[in-house]
Amino acid sequence: MGGPLANAAGAEARLVALGISLPPPPSPFGKYVEAVRVGNMVYFSGMLPAVGHDLPLLGRVGEALNVAEGRKAAEMAALSALAAAKAFLGSLDRVTAVAKLGIYIATVGDFREHPAIADGASELMAAVFGDDKLAPRVVLGMASLPLGVPVELEVLLEVAD
Repeated sequence: MGGPLANAAGAEARLVALGISLPPPPSPFGKYVEAVRVGNMVYFSGMLPAVGHDLPLLGRVGEALNVAEGRKAAEMAALSALAAAKAFLGSLDRVTAVAKLGIYIATVGDFREHPAIADGASELMAAVFGDDKLAPRVVLGMASLPLGVPVELEVLLEVAD
């Protein structure tokens, strides 16, 4: 998904070129804010596979959902993160690096295909920001996640003024 397009133009132009429409920015499901800036770093609350305040995919991967659906959930959570970043920053072109990406996946106990699901988020970030801004990541399996979602992302972005 990265390829030559990912290293051309800025993130906003790549979104258009890729035909990606961001969902509405997520709104909190509790008492917290979606993002906070500390210096040149923006920390985001856990990003869920939400469209606005709707959660279209629920359940654990390997039980209610298959790998392809889990991957889709990771991509949806990444889209929510991009929407939150754009709303917070005004433009995704201000992102200078994806500093960290944590992908938490609700799975059955013997599930082993975590990387395939996590790539749904990583590949989208690489396509939008460029392979040179791709983050280190942590991928973990969990027994459950908030509200029954299959994936939650932890995102840390470095930004320019």
